[in-house]
Amino acid sequence: MNILLCGQFEAAELHAWRRSLHAALPDVRWLDREQALACTEAVPVAVVANPGPGSLRGVPGLRLIQSLWAGVDRLLADPTLPAGVPIARMVDPAMNAAMAETALWATLALHRGFFANALAQRSALWQQQEQRRADALKVLVLGLGQMGQAAARAIASHGYRVAGFGLHAREDSSALAGIHCHHGPAALAALLPDSHIVINLLPLTAATRGLLNARLFARLPRGACIVNLARGAHLIDDDLLAALDSGQLGHAVLDVFHTEPLPAEHAFWRHPRVTVLPHVAAQTDPDSAAQVVARNVNALRQGQALAHLVQLDRGY
Repeated sequence: MNILLCGQFEAAELHAWRRSLHAALPDVRWLDREQALACTEAVPVAVVANPGPGSLRGVPGLRLIQSLWAGVDRLLADPTLPAGVPIARMVDPAMNAAMAETALWATLALHRGFFANALAQRSALWQQQEQRRADALKVLVLGLGQMGQAAARAIASHGYRVAGFGLHAREDSSALAGIHCHHGPAALAALLPDSHIVINLLPLTAATRGLLNARLFARLPRGACIVNLARGAHLIDDDLLAALDSGQLGHAVLDVFHTEPLPAEHAFWRHPRVTVLPHVAAQTDPDSAAQVVARNVNALRQGQALAHLVQLDRGY
């Protein structure tokens, strides 16, 4: 079987992916884009990591596009994607666990004032922070996909009051027992006034682009905190800075940005109430993700149902 592997990889990263994918699918012939386009046989699968526009145009016999990343917004923005070819996003248990760890760490650090302690240390300032009980805080998780569910469960397990918000009603809420789940614009507006920490794990769609803006911040209780672990385009940067400077927001933890790497001149780097992470909240693990790819490739071979297919009408 021929499979195209293409995307934005550093040399060492590409080597790691090739090693893991070959171990998971040893009987596959892995091709780069030039080899795939020149191939006289079908190339039924493309395994991709944010490939450049036009990268999949002309690939012969393509039947599945398997993303190595959880987010597919950049992939779907390519107008040259072959029509009618199913797209599967990466849903990797290891990545879900890593995202839950980051969301929990941010919640604990914001709750206990640890970011303020780190800032005080720079000035040799001994300043104890108020210590509240976990159940005195409400954490709102935006996005109830696999990562959002994992984050919500991890945070709730530490005693926080957790609410979840999704773009669409959930058909099965058993995975989030004890967590109040909501959907729809009116529900989100009602959740904000008593949410002390908001963690964004929504997919990036036309409906969610710029969602983290001045209007949303104004609905939160004064001193609330924002954690953006999804996409930089969810956030209006200037609105966040204004809300922090006015005291409406207390702190922001940001892992994703409009431009990455974050430009050195950006105000986020120097703002005392912004914590910048270099897009490391949940990195894809090649060994774990390769097993996810292998299961979908084998399902395609055997005519079985494919997992984690993107719904084009929803954009994720």
